[in-house]
Amino acid sequence: MIQQTVERLKPLAGLDKTWIITNEYLSHEIADQLPGLPKEHIVQEPVARNTAPACGLAAFLIERENPDAVLGVFPSDHVIADEPRFLKALQKGIAAAAGGENIVVLGIEPFRAETGYGYIETGDLTKDDQALHVRRFIEKPNQNRAEEFVAAGNYYWNSGMFLWSARTLANAVREHVPETAPLLEAIAAAWGTPQFDEVFRTTYPKCENISVDYAVLEPRSAKGEHLSHLYCIPAEFNWNDLGSWASLYEYQVETRLRGDAEGNVADTTGHISIEASDNYIFSPKKFVALVGVENLVIVDTEDALLIAHRDHSQDVGKIVRELSITGRNELI
Repeated sequence: MIQQTVERLKPLAGLDKTWIITNEYLSHEIADQLPGLPKEHIVQEPVARNTAPACGLAAFLIERENPDAVLGVFPSDHVIADEPRFLKALQKGIAAAAGGENIVVLGIEPFRAETGYGYIETGDLTKDDQALHVRRFIEKPNQNRAEEFVAAGNYYWNSGMFLWSARTLANAVREHVPETAPLLEAIAAAWGTPQFDEVFRTTYPKCENISVDYAVLEPRSAKGEHLSHLYCIPAEFNWNDLGSWASLYEYQVETRLRGDAEGNVADTTGHISIEASDNYIFSPKKFVALVGVENLVIVDTEDALLIAHRDHSQDVGKIVRELSITGRNELI
């Protein structure tokens, strides 16, 4: 999927303008999958610190050389169909992001009351009718609120795809995450020097562990619809976020890649089901039998077994945090 993400962006940004922020466990695999990418453009976080430090570091790095450059953030676990429409939406967003201290998010029109995504409440159209003003960002709602948002008609799913100039994001981090900003600036200042690895390793863990949504977008939206410089470009292309096991299940069912008559999706050596339906099973080295269960996610790897209800698959992150707290890092 990282190859697909980079490939669909090539008409707007070649490999020389592509940066990947990842970790040491994936960096070598990414380098193998993207052989034309400059190796120095694969940045290995020494620890995970969520999207605000990751995006902020990219902004501070680029700001030093080209503060007006428009940066885009594109998660690598998205499936996007109709790429010409995707590129058209990006071109609108790039123009808006280049027009000042503007932050642009691609919004997905919701077709169901999804509780696993954040939402964007939008207001008026801009004067050129190319985007919508953003009123506020709302983190993952409960079922009732999600149904209200879908019924209202002016809410979009937050795709997690953002556009801003390097200067705009760097300044936003300085304003809204003042304790983390100087740490990221120090790391960026060490870029290209023999001291970089040591500075990165010792400084980055001190950054606040927070998403860019919480750190920048929510406080920015509090300035008001017409003062925040936040804009939403409604997406007119098919989109799916495969960031959870449930969304992977749904994608495979919808696209008919896998799935038996009872809606069970299995990546196994074989499976049988009796009065079992709508389950996702990943156990590539085993035969699996399902009896009397439904809506489960079962993921069997060499050193761990995950069993969860599909409605709670987004909560796997809580398990990761608990494992980290208890020192079981070998399982993460």
